[in-house]
Amino acid sequence: MSEQIIKDLHSRYTVKKYDQTKRISAEDMAIIKEALRLSPSSINSQPWKFIVIESDQAKQRLHDTFANNFQFNQPHAKQASHTILFAYDPKFTKEKFAKRVDAEVSSGHLPADMAESFMGAYAFADMHTDEQGFNGNWTKAQVYLALGNIMHVLARMGIASTPMEGVDKDLIGEIFADELDGHVCEVALAMGYSDEAEDYNFGKPKARLALEELVTVL
Repeated sequence: MSEQIIKDLHSRYTVKKYDQTKRISAEDMAIIKEALRLSPSSINSQPWKFIVIESDQAKQRLHDTFANNFQFNQPHAKQASHTILFAYDPKFTKEKFAKRVDAEVSSGHLPADMAESFMGAYAFADMHTDEQGFNGNWTKAQVYLALGNIMHVLARMGIASTPMEGVDKDLIGEIFADELDGHVCEVALAMGYSDEAEDYNFGKPKARLALEELVTVL
C-alpha cells in the first residue's frame, strides 16, 4: 500500500539503542506536547498527567528509578532525547470530571445548558469505581489511548520511540512524587533517534500475523 499512514506504521519500530548526541528540537517537542493534550479518552475524562523528562537532572532521576528492576530499560533514561511518563489518576472523582465538563462548555464544544446532563456521563467511570473510590483500572486504560496516539504522531514526524511497561511504578512514585501529584505511572515512552549502527532492531521488516487471522469482516 502506498498511503502515507501505512508507510508511517511500517517505519515505526521499538528502538533498542539511542544516539544520545541527537536531540528532538524544541519545535518538534511543542508539537508532541500538543498532540498529547489532544489525545482521546472515554467521556473526555483526561484522567492523566504527562511528565516530560528532558533535562540532564530529570534524566538522572529517571535513571535512578531502575535501581531495583527493569535494568534492561535503564540506558534509555539517559540515552534517549526525551522520555514521557504516562500517569493515570487512580481515584478519578465526579468533581474532577466536572472540571472537564467546564472545559467542554468554555471551548464552545458543549452548550452551557447541556452541562448538567453531560455530567451523567460520569456513570462510565462510576461503574468501574470500587467502594474505596479506586478506578485505576479504567483510568489506566485511558492512558494507553494517549500512548498509541503519540506513537503514531512520532512515526509521522520521523522520531523513533520505545514504549516501556518495564518501569518501576513504586520508585517512580517516590522519586517523582511532587510532579505526579497522586497519579501512578506504569508505562513510559522513550523518544529520540536510533543509533543505527548499534540498534539491532533498526531497519527490520514488520513481523505481524496475516490480516485474515486478525480481522473478521461481517
